[in-house]
Amino acid sequence: MNRKDIIQYTTACVMLTSGIVLAFLCFFFNGHDITDGVLWYVAQTIVYAGSIFGVSIYIKSKFEEIQQK
Repeated sequence: MNRKDIIQYTTACVMLTSGIVLAFLCFFFNGHDITDGVLWYVAQTIVYAGSIFGVSIYIKSKFEEIQQK
């Protein structure tokens, strides 16, 4: 793995962790109610992490497929 991959995976994991922590904190400190802004942030962290993991896996599999041909 090169430096770019490590940075991408680290930021994706940090974003997912921050979204989960924010959702739990908002749920327990806000009377079991999660506000719209927190839900939007959690959704954006999931989209970001999914794009990082999904796109890199797809590109690597296609690159290996091309190399085999």
